Amino acid sequence: MARKGILGGDIPAKTERRRAPEVQAAPRGAVGALQSSLTKLQENAVQEIDASLIDDAGVEDRLGVDSAAQTQLRESLQTYGQQVPVLLRPHHKTAGRYEIVYGRRRLKALRDLGQPVKAMIRQLDDHALVMAQGQENTARQDLSFIEKASFAAQLAAQDYARQTIADALSIDLPMLSRMLKVGTAFPLPFLRNIGSAPGIGRDRWMALAKALDENNSRAHATALMNTPEFAQLDSDARFDAVFSRANSSAAKKPTPKPKPRTLRDANGKALGDIKTTNKGVTMNIAAKGADGFDAWIDSNAEALLQELHDRWTTQRRED
Repeated sequence: MARKGILGGDIPAKTERRRAPEVQAAPRGAVGALQSSLTKLQENAVQEIDASLIDDAGVEDRLGVDSAAQTQLRESLQTYGQQVPVLLRPHHKTAGRYEIVYGRRRLKALRDLGQPVKAMIRQLDDHALVMAQGQENTARQDLSFIEKASFAAQLAAQDYARQTIADALSIDLPMLSRMLKVGTAFPLPFLRNIGSAPGIGRDRWMALAKALDENNSRAHATALMNTPEFAQLDSDARFDAVFSRANSSAAKKPTPKPKPRTLRDANGKALGDIKTTNKGVTMNIAAKGADGFDAWIDSNAEALLQELHDRWTTQRRED
């Protein structure tokens, strides 16, 4: 079965690596060395880029924006200026434009301030972009568990090889499997509504997924997310509210009505229906097709019931 390579095409499952595109041979000798040096200097040089020329790229690694933290970042940039550059690559389709590799929060804040973006620009393919984005996030150590799990799930959905995803997040394959189990349990819009939930770990996310499935309460959780009160909560509190709603739905789930069972004679002919509920036992013998059996039961009900009760009493004593 073919898998999607890191650059987008189908590749054989055995290799999981796409053949590198053919490129012109680099100049050799002094000219080649000078060109290589100039390229490295350019990649490490910090340039000022108009924020309107920068587009999104890679995989969504943040579940919503913390408005308080973003305001603090914007105020810091306004007061002290941008001290740490973002990383860009030239746009893969449009000349003169760029794609963000990492530094999305800084980019948003600088856009709000109407300031140019200090950036390093490097030639990166999709594989290198994902690696740079994932390892930058790991180095900062400020992504929550669910943001990392969602990041991994998005890459897996695009058919990136598991080893590549693990390398991007600097984790081993067993940990990646645990992350994917959580990340794939929730659609991305659902996670955006809750946010990063930095105080919530893997076990509680797994418990939420189980509660949503077993209690069939996703609709109840979605309704909660659409309330004004929910939007006022911080991310951890939003998780707690959804978790409580998912688990309380089990108690509110209506008990299915008991279905009557048919009583039959020795030949399989239906004699009537009997139904057991919390209130008691009800027997129904329809007149249609009863051939008078319903009338006979009506006439002898007291004696029949007394006989059954006597038999039950005797059996109870023997037991």
